[in-house]
Amino acid sequence: MESYLQEWLNLLFRWLHVTAGVAWIGASFYFNWLEGRLEAAPADKQKKGIKGELWALHGGGIYEVNKYHLAPEKLPTTLHWFKWEAYVTWLSGMGLLAIIYYWGAESYLLAAQSSLTPIQAITISIFSLLAGWLIYDGLCKSPLFKQETLFSLVLFSLIVFAAWGYAQLFSGRAAYIHVGALIGTMMVGNVFRVIIPSQRKLVAAAENGDKSFDPNIAQHALLRSRHNNYLTLPLLFIMISGHYAMTFGSEWNWAILAVLAAASVLVRHFFNRRNQGAILTWLWPAAAVLMLTLAFIIRPQMAVQQTPVAEQPAFEQSEIVEIVTARCSTCHSATPTDPLFQSPPGGLVFHDYDSIANKADKIYSQTVQTQIMPLANRTGMTDEERSLLGQWYQQIKANGSNGS
Repeated sequence: MESYLQEWLNLLFRWLHVTAGVAWIGASFYFNWLEGRLEAAPADKQKKGIKGELWALHGGGIYEVNKYHLAPEKLPTTLHWFKWEAYVTWLSGMGLLAIIYYWGAESYLLAAQSSLTPIQAITISIFSLLAGWLIYDGLCKSPLFKQETLFSLVLFSLIVFAAWGYAQLFSGRAAYIHVGALIGTMMVGNVFRVIIPSQRKLVAAAENGDKSFDPNIAQHALLRSRHNNYLTLPLLFIMISGHYAMTFGSEWNWAILAVLAAASVLVRHFFNRRNQGAILTWLWPAAAVLMLTLAFIIRPQMAVQQTPVAEQPAFEQSEIVEIVTARCSTCHSATPTDPLFQSPPGGLVFHDYDSIANKADKIYSQTVQTQIMPLANRTGMTDEERSLLGQWYQQIKANGSNGS
């Protein structure tokens, strides 16, 4: 019953997380696009304090958008705020972190050979997220903040360092998720601690007719919002990274994440500069080269055969079935015995040799190449068994058959 409850909580929180995330990211993309597309307002509007305007067509209507230098002389009765999308995304994400990685710490959070206890790992997780926000916020309040390029390089380097650190402490999948949680915490911190408070000050000044409002407060909030915009695409990849063991399962997982993040930032920068009227065409090829180079470097490598395949003894089907049944079928069976699962993960069921051979590529990838399975090696698969599975895989591939 506990695993069933956990599965439902996982479903509900993930659904909420994705829904709120779509709303938050959509708002971020739209307003950054809007900021770059605004045209100078005509003289009659500038007299009213309007800085820029934009006309747009969407759905069944034509829209006119005006941006004020600070605020109109009189605020409208209804003023829409954009904050709950961010708050709900972060809260639901933290809920997922607790449900999957804290509740199931021994299986999902800890690496197979970790010396940490679950409590120690969870404590490190929580305090690292807080420390990450404090360090980032401190940098934003330092003179470095005004040097945009240098600040960006320092921030990127610190995130990569965090990815490396998490990879030393946690499982590969958990390391990626924690980088995402760290980025998400910085982003929601910007909204909660900087952007919304600056907007409240602006609204209060407009309501009280206070002309002394410092425009630098609004400008600082705008730059923090821009940080969020650039961090969005790396965060989106991390949200789906659990499906790609070739990334988080590698011993160089932190470096792979760094390259993927760099490529996504280049793509985001292309669109942001395009919205401002500058077409930096080279950014797309640069991002493509990064991705293709990464794909080439981490491509699957077949182990060198010490003995010609033809001279190797044939593997007994029963031998392979015995290994997979003992080490994998606690989860990948019609009725899993592992308490974490009510149904086989990914729908994969290994019940005989044919069902195993048909998924030989996936078994090889996850148990031999990345060694992320069995989950936290809960069933104790040995190096000898992994080696045997690797030799079996190479032989059936060399023979062009499934080994039957």
